[in-house]
Amino acid sequence: MAIPDFQSVMRPLMDILRDGKEHAMRETLDRLASHFELTDEEKDRLLPSGRQAVFTNRVSWAKTHLRMAGLIEPTAKGVFKITGRGLELLKANHDRIDLRLLRKQPGYLEARDRKRDKPDGNGELVSSDAEQTPEEMMEQSFEALRESLGREILAKLKSASPSFFERLVVELLVRMGYGGTRKDAGEAIGKSGDEGIDGIIKEDRLGLDTIYIQAKKWEQTVGRPEIQKFAGALQGVRARKGIFITTSDFSREAAEYASRIESKIVLIDGEQLWNLMIDFGIGVSTTATYEVKRIDNDYFGEELG
Repeated sequence: MAIPDFQSVMRPLMDILRDGKEHAMRETLDRLASHFELTDEEKDRLLPSGRQAVFTNRVSWAKTHLRMAGLIEPTAKGVFKITGRGLELLKANHDRIDLRLLRKQPGYLEARDRKRDKPDGNGELVSSDAEQTPEEMMEQSFEALRESLGREILAKLKSASPSFFERLVVELLVRMGYGGTRKDAGEAIGKSGDEGIDGIIKEDRLGLDTIYIQAKKWEQTVGRPEIQKFAGALQGVRARKGIFITTSDFSREAAEYASRIESKIVLIDGEQLWNLMIDFGIGVSTTATYEVKRIDNDYFGEELG
């Protein structure tokens, strides 16, 4: 079963709490995961930020909305139970508990941010976050902006000169911690004289090993023959490590060949390249920064569940 959206979590969560006892978040997560028959991969799947599991995030928001509706209440840090109003709602035997039902609960609309709500054709408030939690919407927007920026970066790279592209590749590797100084690395570009090698860079500041670079500004898919040529060039200089970077992508045969040969060749396609450029600040600048804060449970102690 796929990971449920946070509204689909509400009714099973209330069913767990119907015994009137206190329940800890960890125990509730485990029981809900069993109810929805989630696999280990689904339980461990993270939001794009990598800071929280998707399922945990959705259960937390289900809990938050039920609490704003007065259906559950905290009793200690990370512990909560159903309220009298919550028990009365369960007695009504609704097939589904969701935002539409919660809006009918006294005080709920006052407790939540109404700016996200808009009227539907019947004049009833319908939330714009019906399927996604706020974190998921934010991260989805962030990923869309990043994807758009990535496409712009690739377009710029494809229109740039080969020499500019080669210099950019070395600058990126230096920013990632390879090669010592930018000046030392830059002097290696185009000086090897070996067919199939565009540059040489030190693996570390001490120069304990050398990495050979092939940088190709291509539109078409890079196939196995190109990787074979690069591998042959590495053998010609007795090199053990190489990086093949392109603005396009690699065929499956090319990737399989690179994984089987003795020399270690890392393949970086256009998508990986623009992601690295964004992560290490090459060719991009920051226009705005937003801080997302959450409650400090330790500060509030027993007052917050």
